[in-house]
Amino acid sequence: MIDGKLGIAIHGVGQVAYAHAASWQRNPHSQIVSVSSRNPQSAQRLIDHFQLDCPVVARYEDVLADPRVDVVNLSSPNHVHAAQGIAAAEAGKHVLVEKAIALTCEDNRALRDAVAQAGVKSIVSFVLRWNPLLETLKSLHDDGAIGKLICIEVDYWHGLGPQYVGWEWAHTVKTGGSAFLLAGCHAVDALRWLSGREVVEVGAMSNNAKGLYEYDANVVAMMKLDDGTIAKSSTLLDAEIPYSFNVDLVGTEGSLRDNRLWTPKLLPGQHAWTPMPTILPDSGDVHHHPFDGQINHFVDCIREGRESHCNVADAFRTHELCMAIDRSIARGGQVVRLPLDD
Repeated sequence: MIDGKLGIAIHGVGQVAYAHAASWQRNPHSQIVSVSSRNPQSAQRLIDHFQLDCPVVARYEDVLADPRVDVVNLSSPNHVHAAQGIAAAEAGKHVLVEKAIALTCEDNRALRDAVAQAGVKSIVSFVLRWNPLLETLKSLHDDGAIGKLICIEVDYWHGLGPQYVGWEWAHTVKTGGSAFLLAGCHAVDALRWLSGREVVEVGAMSNNAKGLYEYDANVVAMMKLDDGTIAKSSTLLDAEIPYSFNVDLVGTEGSLRDNRLWTPKLLPGQHAWTPMPTILPDSGDVHHHPFDGQINHFVDCIREGRESHCNVADAFRTHELCMAIDRSIARGGQVVRLPLDD
């Protein structure tokens, strides 16, 4: 720590790194002490943008050797997250890692185990857990406003093509992974978070309508949760549609559809859907995402010595589910059971 502040190292300077850096700057208990990237000029641009008093560090090994660094903020491309996160944990650094945290089952387990063995704190950028709509939906469901959950659906529809700033690495199997690992993981993470349950079976179908991706860009997955609830999630990367993150929770005593509430249990005089004025997850712009909430939460976890509900161990489950969806696609829609046994 420097003057009681956590020292933050930003590693990887893509678009999302700017949103991370802005939130770290706004937290009174953190200070950015280094920025590193494959491209030193990109790192310097971020430093200049925020007028940071810190150096560009050329080598990741030097970032980890810096005693001023308490937290490594990994905003590099997907395929290097696991190895970089493992190295950070083994160096005794707390870790914020962007999704996807891993592209294979082996790397997913290895990162989970490395963080646990090192005893460091971690958080994964499933940042929509701090979106005001999702916070409201979770509170209403947890408080019994819609009774027992019958069905939950969460979808990620976002047309992403060559104009996307991360396209170079995002569209390949080796570096982007799959439609759910690249983007749809936000939807299945929200499904797990809102339901409070784990998926035990999944079957998926897909297509690649535009042929832009090495993997199928459009996927629909049907699931069963461990309490018998049925669920659906879809990712449509070829979609010609404004960014849409659809959320439906249907219960025995009411329902929630995005920001609309139907609950005769709580509102006996209700005769139509009641809209809830709140901030929706309706933009793919990273600066619209609630990184302040995520980073403030993580800082509090570190300072108070407690685990985040969105740590690597929890994110392991979300990524395992994405990999089960991909396995079902590879097997022609065959149902895959979780947890995966290999």
